[in-house]
Amino acid sequence: MTGIVTALTRYPIKGLSPETLHSIKLQQGQGFSGDRSFALALPNTPFDSANPKCLPKTLFLMLARQEALARLHTRHDANSGMLHVRDGSITLSASTQTSEGIAEIEAFFAQFLPVGQTDSRPRFVTAEDHSFTDVGVHSPELMRAVSVINLASVREFEARVGRPIDPRRFRANILVDGLEPWEEMSWLERELTIGSMRFRGARLTRRCPATEVNPDTAVRDINVPKELIQHYDHVFLGIYLFVLSDGELAVGDQLAPPMRGAGAI
Repeated sequence: MTGIVTALTRYPIKGLSPETLHSIKLQQGQGFSGDRSFALALPNTPFDSANPKCLPKTLFLMLARQEALARLHTRHDANSGMLHVRDGSITLSASTQTSEGIAEIEAFFAQFLPVGQTDSRPRFVTAEDHSFTDVGVHSPELMRAVSVINLASVREFEARVGRPIDPRRFRANILVDGLEPWEEMSWLERELTIGSMRFRGARLTRRCPATEVNPDTAVRDINVPKELIQHYDHVFLGIYLFVLSDGELAVGDQLAPPMRGAGAI
């Protein structure tokens, strides 16, 4: 079956709000530009912006542990560098490009998080040509992969669970529809096309406790990993793809999965 891209999303700051896109230019071997470009590191995290290395997500603020982050509405303006954060009536507007602005951001998050969840002020960090993706610890190539969710799989999963499951829980770059449920599980090491671009299945997405958090209420209300194990005997939903060609990806592009019966490339 041929699928269709229904949404494109990137997350400028790890663990915070998504930015929806109509289209994005991609380069071979690179992920979404501006995706997970910033992170809030725990005070003792040994991240060096001059010599960045992929570190475990546990060394940063993250939804898997700090579910209150889902309460925040954030927006990052890549042109001006301004970060806007809102928590109800409390707001912050600060520059990600100045030491004064970064100090304001760090102070905001130190005050926002519930007592006991961090020991002191987090560090707002970034580095050139670095992305704070969870799978980056496995290889530099995976750090630059793009993540895909098949909406048919989500619908089949929520039918098993018996409760609505918002696809936003999975924080993917690309949402596709029109495919068979769980079809993406067969894409590993196989080539597919989306629009005019070529991709290859890289790694199934292992779901973690971050997916337990309701994106509207910031409450842990569905144990997604446990439900996956109960119904399917695994904890995977979604897939990472390597980008094999330069081009532009857009909402409405058609996805042509690997031919049935075709072996790995």
